[in-house]
Amino acid sequence: MSQVATSYLQTLEKSLYDLISETSTNLPTDVRRAIKKAKEAENAGTRAAMSLDTISNNIVMAEDNVSPICQDTGLPTFKVKTPVGVNQLEIKAAIKNAIVQASKDAKLRPNAVDSLTGKNSGDNTGEGFPVIKFEQWENDYIEVKLILKGGGCENKNIQYSLPCELEGLGRAGRDLDGIRKCILHSVWQAQGQGCSAGFIGVGIGGDRSSGYDLAKEQLFRHVDDVNPNEDLAKLEAYIVEKANTFGVGTMGFGGEATLLGCKIGVGHRLPASFFVSVAYNCWAYRRMAIDIDAATGEIKKWHYQEGERVTFRDEPKEETKSENKVVELRAPITEEQIRALKVGDVVKISGRMYTGRDAIHHHLMSHDAPVDLNGQVIYHCGPVMAKDENDNWTVKAAGPTTSIREEPYQGDIMKKFGIRAVIGKGGMGPKTLAALKEHGGVYLNAIGGAAQYYADCIKSVDGVDLMEFGIPEAMWHLTVEGFTAVVTMDSHGNSLHADVEKSSLEKLSQYAERVF
Repeated sequence: MSQVATSYLQTLEKSLYDLISETSTNLPTDVRRAIKKAKEAENAGTRAAMSLDTISNNIVMAEDNVSPICQDTGLPTFKVKTPVGVNQLEIKAAIKNAIVQASKDAKLRPNAVDSLTGKNSGDNTGEGFPVIKFEQWENDYIEVKLILKGGGCENKNIQYSLPCELEGLGRAGRDLDGIRKCILHSVWQAQGQGCSAGFIGVGIGGDRSSGYDLAKEQLFRHVDDVNPNEDLAKLEAYIVEKANTFGVGTMGFGGEATLLGCKIGVGHRLPASFFVSVAYNCWAYRRMAIDIDAATGEIKKWHYQEGERVTFRDEPKEETKSENKVVELRAPITEEQIRALKVGDVVKISGRMYTGRDAIHHHLMSHDAPVDLNGQVIYHCGPVMAKDENDNWTVKAAGPTTSIREEPYQGDIMKKFGIRAVIGKGGMGPKTLAALKEHGGVYLNAIGGAAQYYADCIKSVDGVDLMEFGIPEAMWHLTVEGFTAVVTMDSHGNSLHADVEKSSLEKLSQYAERVF
């Protein structure tokens, strides 16, 4: 290979690395403006307002630390447009090399898991991982788009086959009004589990796979653009307006901001099929794009930079006006301490906590715990970890994961090992709620996506067990200070999540009548 070719590939790989790092650590300008607008609309002193304050602090910390905004890398998805004659195989190899390096540098969490063995590749590469899609065009430069869409919001994607019956809305037919109902329902069903307030991309038509591709493609549009199709432009504005009357709010805590953006695309369909596919994205809307010089590999332009850039620096901090108390806890926690807590209380934890996600919960159902968990705190979290110069583990990002995945296990695990508190996001279901009441436990909702905010609360990593499950799924032993979360499920049978779901369903039902 010639020296010129080698230089080109090295420059190309560096450009792609910079794209990955920037996407992971620095929210685009249009997304920042949408979050600022949500903050301004929220009622001061509420849980939602305090959550948005934490989110904006996290955005600043991620930018300053050049560390992941959210710990969940998702499945990195690249959309690449190349001039005719450009070697796409070289670009694909450069993307994979950049992904591997970014993973080593803790800009990305190792997320590629073998679906059959459960083994994590450790570098975000594997079968179909990352996703890389190529298209040729007539321009003389390369365009590369990247989206990092975490698993929590990916799990709230939904697809409808019209006609269908929808809870709260009745029949949705094969017309624009049926589409309207599906999109409204998609926002409602996500509740806080996808880290609301969120953004949605919608694909109308296609088959099941192309419909989802079309929906995800909409997430590359600018938040404040206007759909060239007049009917769809009206529908996009309508969805955002009405969804924000549901009262789901930030993190599902209730509030004014439930949806920050809606983008709709349409494609032709089969006569027998009418799909409405919705891609739900969390507030940590990590997508970026660059134009690359096809001859040199250098970045010519960064996308999504237009308009005012909101920094979130030097903003006044929210003070809660709630009558709910602030309680400081340190493990081991007693049943008496837990029984004294109620929904809405703010808890600050210091001392020991242990991470535990899907693999840990499945493992503990049939095995002993590697440590004594009696009176302890389990954190639903898959952190981004790195080794320091002394070969010690450090936490680079550590926000909560969606807890509902552990619903089949959580109550049994708490009773079996004496666990008193579980921290996660999005809440849990009736089985866990019953166990909290019987056993004397509590569920604490942390702020989803606030990976830098919570990493700052972690003062040391004191051990790790079950590393065979991979970094995200291992049990990390953490010492924390002032780790703040809200009681959303208590030991008296109360659940904020159930209450918000019920009240938001009533509000959703107001939109059952035909509009379009």
